[in-house]
Amino acid sequence: MPEARGATLEVDNVTLAFGGLKVLRGVSFAAQAGSVTALIGPNGAGKTSMFNCISGFYRPSAGTVRLDGQDISRVKASSRAALGMARSFQNIALFRGMTVLDNIKLGRHAHLRTNLLQGLLHLGPAAREEEALRAEIERKIIDFLEIDHIRNKPVAMLSYGLQKRVELARALAMQPRILLLDEPVAGMNREETEDMARFILDVKDEWGVTILMVEHDMGLVMDISDHVAVLNFGAKIAEGRPEEVQNDPHVAEAYLGSGDPAALMRRLHAEESAA
Repeated sequence: MPEARGATLEVDNVTLAFGGLKVLRGVSFAAQAGSVTALIGPNGAGKTSMFNCISGFYRPSAGTVRLDGQDISRVKASSRAALGMARSFQNIALFRGMTVLDNIKLGRHAHLRTNLLQGLLHLGPAAREEEALRAEIERKIIDFLEIDHIRNKPVAMLSYGLQKRVELARALAMQPRILLLDEPVAGMNREETEDMARFILDVKDEWGVTILMVEHDMGLVMDISDHVAVLNFGAKIAEGRPEEVQNDPHVAEAYLGSGDPAALMRRLHAEESAA
């Protein structure tokens, strides 16, 4: 398996405003190296906006984002990838006409050493680098995610669950130190969700990668997270271990409109049973 060292992510007093509308209000939390941290909250809480600030698609109006102590708040998204940050998206962002293997290989572009001309002409260094890249992906990523049987198939032919797995593979090809997962099990059935949960934990345990995820599946969040931060209306309302967060009346109020943690847990269990 790859030798990776997870990075620590620190979000400090991040505010994001579009005109006079504040979508994030002084949010602070941290994802410790080698951990799974979940960012949760009701629809419209600001989770995706926070992900966009962390990954470089948005620039915070105030506050800082630090990776292993380095302020990256003004660093371009492409440069954050080179620093070891990878991201998956809520809506699958694969090239549907390309094969699984070719989609995964695209994840390594931030680390390739050959120049544009060599790549276009497929000159010696580019050809050797591509061959080495393919061998590494087949050995370390395709086998790891159990997708050898589909590696030469066009993405458009795959089920939704397998497409989500390919997107994870492409993110892993970026050699991340921190992996941002935006609703990794959205739209999946129970079996697919269990498989993805296993892969996420294996990425943390075997690759040493820090994982920050946005997810609405509270069963998954409570099962695999080391730390949970909760947003509501752009502000952080709770933070702590999963068992602490699920018993916080502010979290129950945000989700249910009442501060009854027991009612929140009954709802979550009912949703799990219906899945």
